[in-house]
Amino acid sequence: MENILSMFVGNERDKSMDVGVRDAAGLLNVSEKTIYRWIKHNKLPAFRVNEQYRFSRSEILEWATSQRVNVSAEIFNEPGKDKIPIPSLLDALKSGGIHYRIGGQDKSSVLKSAIDVMPLPEEVDKQFLLKVLLARESLGSTGIGNGVAIPHVRNPIVMHIPRPMITLCFLEHPVEFDALDGKPVHTLFSMVSPTISAHLNLLSKLAFALRRPVFSELIIRQGTREEILQAVGEIDNAVPINKKASDEGDV
Repeated sequence: MENILSMFVGNERDKSMDVGVRDAAGLLNVSEKTIYRWIKHNKLPAFRVNEQYRFSRSEILEWATSQRVNVSAEIFNEPGKDKIPIPSLLDALKSGGIHYRIGGQDKSSVLKSAIDVMPLPEEVDKQFLLKVLLARESLGSTGIGNGVAIPHVRNPIVMHIPRPMITLCFLEHPVEFDALDGKPVHTLFSMVSPTISAHLNLLSKLAFALRRPVFSELIIRQGTREEILQAVGEIDNAVPINKKASDEGDV
C-alpha cells in the first residue's frame, strides 16, 4: 500500500513540503522545542529533506484535527492559491451527496461502497482510488472518534475533479476502523479535492461542524438530507466562506 501511495503522490509531495520547523511551530502555536519533541516521539508527521525537517500544511492540519490541537489562521494561506475560490461546506456536501444504509463488513468493503456512490467523473479509476484510500489508512486511521471517519487521499491535489466534494455515508453496520478512541465507525465523510487549499478549508470546517453538539447529534441519529443540509448551511454562515479562518473555525 505504501508503494501505491508513494507512486500516486510522490511528485506532488516535494511541492507541498513548504513548511519548516519554525513555520510549523508558528502554525501550531507551540515552541520549536515542542515540534522537535513531537517528531522524536513520532507524533507529528515530518520528512527529512536535505538534512532538514519539512512538513506539509495539509498533513499538519490533518494531524492537528485528530489531536484536537489548535492551529493558527496562517495555515490557510497556501502560497500561489489566493485566486482559487474557497468552497463552502454546503456546496461540497451537495456535490458529494448524502447516502444511507451503505453496506460493508470491514474498512475495505465500506470504503469501496462509499466510492461506488460518489459522483466521480468517468475518467476516475474507482478501483485505484480505493487502493490509494487504503494506503492512506495504512499510515494512520482517518477515524477521528465518536463513530466518524474522514477518508481522503494523503495529498488531495492529485485528484483531477472539477470541484471539491464531500460524500456523507451512513453505514448499515458500524465497522472497526482503528479510530483514535477505539470505537467502531458508523459515518464516513469521504473527501476528494483538486487543491490543497480546498482540502484544508473543508477539513477545518468539517472539524468545526462535528464539534458543535447540535450537528454531532444530528449525525448520530442520521437525520434527513434536508435537516443535514440546513444545519451545514448554518455552519457556513458561522464560518464565512470569504474568511480563510476564524477563531471559531480553527481546529
